[in-house]
Amino acid sequence: MSPVLRQAPRADAPVARLIAESAVASIGGALLVCTLAADQRWLDRHFLPTFFLSRYGYVLLETFVRLAMAALGVLLAFVVRPRIGRFAAGAPALALHIVMAAVLALGASELVLRRVHLRPAEWLWPDEEPRRQRDARLGWTFVPARTGHSSIGGRVVEYAFDLAGYRVRSVGEPVDPERPTILFTGESVMFGEGLTWQESVPAQVGAMMGKQSANLAVDGFGSDQAYLRLETELPRFRRPVAVVSMFMTTLFGRNLDDDRPHFDPGLVWRPAVQHGRLVSLAKLLVPYRSDEAVERGITVTREVLHATVAVAAARGATPLILVLQFGPEDPVERPLRQRILDGTGLPYVLVEIDPAWRVSGDGHPNARAAHAIAGVVAARLRRP
Repeated sequence: MSPVLRQAPRADAPVARLIAESAVASIGGALLVCTLAADQRWLDRHFLPTFFLSRYGYVLLETFVRLAMAALGVLLAFVVRPRIGRFAAGAPALALHIVMAAVLALGASELVLRRVHLRPAEWLWPDEEPRRQRDARLGWTFVPARTGHSSIGGRVVEYAFDLAGYRVRSVGEPVDPERPTILFTGESVMFGEGLTWQESVPAQVGAMMGKQSANLAVDGFGSDQAYLRLETELPRFRRPVAVVSMFMTTLFGRNLDDDRPHFDPGLVWRPAVQHGRLVSLAKLLVPYRSDEAVERGITVTREVLHATVAVAAARGATPLILVLQFGPEDPVERPLRQRILDGTGLPYVLVEIDPAWRVSGDGHPNARAAHAIAGVVAARLRRP
């Protein structure tokens, strides 16, 4: 120990103890207050439904976290506080140095993380199949003109892309923009994650309708990204028959992300917002959404879906929004869907599928689910 630390004036001890105990007690008290304030109603408002976890699992996790916060708060307030106080009184300079070291460590962590490029949460791994590449307007797209393979659900699935970056049966069978075509937009569910090309919803609908399908979906896309890609690609097609887009309440949270190119209300395009690295990691671990952010997301999602319908109709294509639901809607999902879709004149079909119809160990719809979804979509498109 340095001479400075050994010779710390004892007169500082009472003040150091008071400051240390007050700080620890404040942290413990804040945890207890948060535990009491964050009841299930509050949690449902600020933590949105998630695709990979059922409501039962989500509520169970939230309950566990609340109990852990309460236990930690009690531990800090009644057990750790006096011990920290005694330590600070016995070595005030050392306690101060420890606090300073912790603060400096956070700053150093931020600087180190700034040297590492962090992608949005929907694109964390650069070598994950299907492989993605940067796109200044959309955030990312699939790497075109290549074939990739992924082991998923106990089998190896092939993902092939033509020169336009659409998923196809094989690289040698590109989508022909001159033919009558049904276009599909969305994210990994519409893309067919974990499914072969012929098992995917776009391929099955195309086969049922006797039309070519064009799969424009990209893993991790929000509704705004899907619309932007449609707006870019639709003019390439000479005879678009229909445009099928997707919306899921369990993926609505993506529409609130701003760490990628995104829309503000009024469909004003904005580039990705650069957050601090520690803040980004905190948001990934604790996906809290403010009331203002949720309301803004609802507004933008409505506008995006209306724009999707409008751009399809302007080309003479039948617009349809596929709303996919695993099992019955829960008390959080239903009002969210109704606020975004009901009473807006948007043409949508709600498809409820068995929650068990998922790719093993993955969570995406399996081949059985995709077939059921495709049947409903084809039937709706056949209506006069």
